[in-house]
Amino acid sequence: MVVHRDHGVGRFIEMRRVAEAGTAAGTATPFSAAPGGGGESLEVGAAGTAEDATVAAAGAPEQEYMLLEYADGDRLFAPVQHLDRIDRYVGGSDAHPALSRLGTGEWERTKRRVRERTEAVARELLALYSRREAAPGHAFSTDGDWQRELEGSFPFEETPDQVLVLDDIKRDMEASRPMDRVVCGDVGFGKTELALRAAFKAVAEGRQVALLVPTTVLCQQHFLTFTERLRPFPVTVHQLSRFCTDEEQRATLLGLRAGTVDIVIGTHRLLQRDVEFRNLGLVVVDEEQRFGVLQKERFKELRVAVDVLSLSATPIPRTLHMALAGIRDLSVIQTPPEERQPIKTYVTAREDSLVREVVSRELARGGQVFYVHNRVQTIDREAEWMRRLVPEARVAIAHGQMHEDLLASVMRAFVDGEVDVLVCTTIIESGLDIPNANTIVVDNAHRLGLAQLYQLRGRVGRAGQRAYAYLLYPAERSLTERADKRLDVIGELQDLGAGFKLAMRDLEIRGAGNLLGEEQHGEIAAVGLEMYNRLLEQAVRSLQGRPLTEAPAQVTVSLPRPAFLPPGYIQEEQLRLRCYQDLAGCASEPELERRARGLADRFGPLPPEADALVSSLRVRLLAAAAGAQSVETWRGDAGRRLAPGVADSREATSSRLGVVVQLPNGHGLDLEAVARQFPAYAETTPTRVYVVPPPGRGPDEQWQDVLLRVLRELGRLTRARQEVPA
Repeated sequence: MVVHRDHGVGRFIEMRRVAEAGTAAGTATPFSAAPGGGGESLEVGAAGTAEDATVAAAGAPEQEYMLLEYADGDRLFAPVQHLDRIDRYVGGSDAHPALSRLGTGEWERTKRRVRERTEAVARELLALYSRREAAPGHAFSTDGDWQRELEGSFPFEETPDQVLVLDDIKRDMEASRPMDRVVCGDVGFGKTELALRAAFKAVAEGRQVALLVPTTVLCQQHFLTFTERLRPFPVTVHQLSRFCTDEEQRATLLGLRAGTVDIVIGTHRLLQRDVEFRNLGLVVVDEEQRFGVLQKERFKELRVAVDVLSLSATPIPRTLHMALAGIRDLSVIQTPPEERQPIKTYVTAREDSLVREVVSRELARGGQVFYVHNRVQTIDREAEWMRRLVPEARVAIAHGQMHEDLLASVMRAFVDGEVDVLVCTTIIESGLDIPNANTIVVDNAHRLGLAQLYQLRGRVGRAGQRAYAYLLYPAERSLTERADKRLDVIGELQDLGAGFKLAMRDLEIRGAGNLLGEEQHGEIAAVGLEMYNRLLEQAVRSLQGRPLTEAPAQVTVSLPRPAFLPPGYIQEEQLRLRCYQDLAGCASEPELERRARGLADRFGPLPPEADALVSSLRVRLLAAAAGAQSVETWRGDAGRRLAPGVADSREATSSRLGVVVQLPNGHGLDLEAVARQFPAYAETTPTRVYVVPPPGRGPDEQWQDVLLRVLRELGRLTRARQEVPA
C-alpha cells in the first residue's frame, strides 16, 4: 500500500515502461482533478489490462511509471520523476486501509480533517514549549572530578553515538531552560549508562533524581545496576515499587522529603501526590509510551519544572523528528556496542525435541534461558513440562500476578545464576539485562505483536556471546496471513540496529504515539505516517511564523529522451524504487549531483537512460524555481514567431524537435529579453518559451545546455521579481 500526496491511499501494482506520448483512445486520459497531478494518467474502471491502457506513439521516448490501483478499479500511472510524492503506507495496524476514490475530493477532505487535528496537537506542544522556555531552570555546572572518575570506570568502550548523545544531554543540563530530551536507541545499545551519568551529574550538584520505569522487574534491574555502579561514591539509591515493604516505602518517602535519598527508582508509584522531593533536579523516564494517560499528564507538568530525560527503544520517525525540531529534542543511538553480536533468530514449529536441544545446549555453555509463555492460567503446567523435558535444569516461574516478594526473590535468583530456565510472561519485555541469559524461546510467538517480539528478543545477547532466539508456533495449526508475515519480518531482521529499519515501521507508530499521544493513531491511520508528520510540521511552522517547507508545485517535465533506471542497471525492483525516490526527493542541484554520483559509485557509470533521468530531474528543479508549470517535448517550426494556436495543435510543417516551457498567466517576466540572450535557440509567446535546436541539428548537448541556461535565467528573473517590495 502507498500514499500519493495528491491522490491518497492506493495499491502498488507494478512498474511499467511505456511510450510517454501515446494513450489509447477512451482508456487513459490526463488526470488533473487533484492538484499536483503533473504528468500522471488515469485509467478509469477495471475493464481492460494495463497493456490496453497505453500505446507507443511513433518515435516517443519510453518512460517508467508506477502503476497504482484505487477504489472502483481506477488506475493511476505515476511517472518516476514524481515518486518523491509517494510514500509507503504506514498506519499502525495490520489491517489494510480503504483505497481512496480518485476525482471525488474525498482525499482532500480527509487531509483537511487531519490537518485540523494536527494543528491542535501543534498548539498544545508549542504551549508546553513556551512555558518551558519561560521557566527558570537550573543550569548545572560543567563536569567535575567525580563525574570524570565515574565515566572512567565504565568497563566498555563508548560507541560514537553514545558520546554524541551524552554531549547533547550535558549541554541541555548546563543550559538555563529545563531539558526535555528523548533518547532513542535499540535494545542493548547503552541508554541506561547515559541515564546513570546524567543522574550522577545532577546528584553531584546536590539535586535529587527520579527514575521512572514501567514494571517492577525493570525497577529491580535498574536499582541493582545503579547501586553497583555508584558504590564507590557517597550516593544513596532507593527503589519504590511493590517489591518494597511498607516500612521500606515509608523510609524512602521520608528520605526524599529530607533530601537524604539522592536517587529513587520506581514505577508509577513515584507519580503519586504523597511523593515529595526536597530538591528534585532530574526526572528520567524509561519507555514513556508504556505509561497511562494520567501518568503522561503528570510528565507534562514535570517538563516545565525540571530537567526530563526520556529513554525509548522504539524508533522515532525521521520526519517526526524534523516536525518537532526545537520542541522536544531528540537523539538517536544507532551504533551497537563493539562486543555485541547479532541475535540468531529461528522461526519454527514447536517440537519437544527442539526445545530440549536448545535448552540443553545453552546450559552446556554455562548460560541461562528465558522461556516465554504468555498465559498465566497455564504457566505452571508449562513449567512442569519443562522440568520433565530437561530434568537437569533448575526451572522457576515469573509473571505479573505473583506476590511481589515471591517475584522479587525469583528474579534475584535468576540474576544470581541460581535458576537455569525462567518460564515467564512478557513481564521481561522491557529493559531487563541478564548478561548470562543468551537464549530466549517464545512459545506461541504468532500471538504476539511485532514490537513485542522485537523487544523480547532484545533481552538476550548482551554479554558479547552469540545469542539465539527461537520463535515457536503450533505445528498442528495453520497461521493467519498476518501472523505469518510478522514472524517472517522478525526472522529476517537479524542485523544490529534492525529496529530502525523500514520493515519495522510499526515500531515507529509506537514512537509517534510516545511523543504525540495514543489518540493520534486514528489520524495516522487515515493518511499514513509520513503524510501525518508532514502535516504536523506544516502546522508547527505556521504557528511559529516560520516559512512552510511544503514541496514546490509539481512541474510536468517531458524531454525527448528515454529517462528511467533500466532494470539491467538496478535489477531489484524495491531497490530501484528507493533510488527513484532518493533522486526525485532532491531539493537542490548539488543534492541531485551528489545522489547521481552515489548511484554511479554503487552500480557503475550511468547508462544513457539514467543520465537522461537525472537531466530531467535537474530541469524540474530549475523549472520549479522559475515558476514554470511544465517543460514538455514539442515538435514545430521555431524559425518564425509562433502563435499559441500553432503550438497547441502541433501541426507545424517542420519536424524539428525541442521543448516548450509553459509559464502561468500573469507571470510578469520579460520573456523577450530571455529570447534575445539565446537568439539561435529561443522563441517566445506571452506565456511560453520555445527552446529548439537551430535547423539541421538535433537536441544535442549544446541545446540541452541552452535549456538549462534559459531556465536559470527565468529563475533569476523570478527571484528578482519576488524581492521587489510590493
